[in-house]
Amino acid sequence: MLRSISNLQKGIIFYVLTLIMAVAVVIFGPDNDDQLQILTMLTPTICRSYETGVQRLRGIDGVATVRSSATAQGTQGLPSLFVTTAAVFLRYDEVGEELFGPSTVVVRCDSRDELEAVARKLEGQLTATIHGTAADLEEYASLVTILEDKAGRLIVNGFPTGVEVCPSMQHGGPYPATTDSRSTSVGTAAINRFARPVAYQNFPQSLLPPELRDQNPRRIWRLVDGELTKDGW
Repeated sequence: MLRSISNLQKGIIFYVLTLIMAVAVVIFGPDNDDQLQILTMLTPTICRSYETGVQRLRGIDGVATVRSSATAQGTQGLPSLFVTTAAVFLRYDEVGEELFGPSTVVVRCDSRDELEAVARKLEGQLTATIHGTAADLEEYASLVTILEDKAGRLIVNGFPTGVEVCPSMQHGGPYPATTDSRSTSVGTAAINRFARPVAYQNFPQSLLPPELRDQNPRRIWRLVDGELTKDGW
C-alpha cells in the first residue's frame, strides 16, 4: 500500500512483512503444528526440478534467500523465500520464471513505475491478487488492466480458492500457465477445452444425433433460435 506514506514507512512495512514470512519459512517443519508440515511433492523428478530452481535463484546477485530449517526426506521440498528489488527482477528473467513448489519471491518496488514494470514482465499466471485499501485500488486501477493480460483469475484482498467443478470456475491463464488460454481446465465450461464443433446441414432426422432431432427425444435443454428450451417442434 503506497498511498500517502513516506519511504521510511514503506520500508518498515516491507521489512515487517518479509520478516513474518521468513519466520514462517524457517519454522516450517514436520515437528510443528499440522498446518506447518512439509508436504511431499508428486514425483522425485518434480522435487529435483524444484531444488534445481532454488539453487539457481540462490546464485543470482541481489537475491536474498531464506530456507526452511526442517530436514527434507525423499520427495519433500523445503519451503523457500526469496527477497529482491524491482531492478534485479527486471534484469534477470530467471527471477520471474515459475518455480513449481513451496517457494515465494518478494519483489520490493519503490515507485509506481517500478510496480507496473514488474507487473508487465510477469509471465502468464493462473491467478493474480491485489491487496490494498479502497483508495489504493482506485489510484492503482491501471494495475488491473495490466494483470488482465497476465492471469486467468484476478482477486482483490483475498486468496485463490481451490478448484471446483461449477459454472463460475476459471482455472486457466496465458502461456506458460496453460498451453491454451481460451478456456478453463476445471469447471463446467471446461467442456469447451475438449470439444470440437460439428454442424449438420440439411440432414434427415434419422441421421441426426438424438440430441439434435426436432422432437428432442431426450428432453435436454437446447439453444433454439437464441432461446433455451426443452420443447420439440
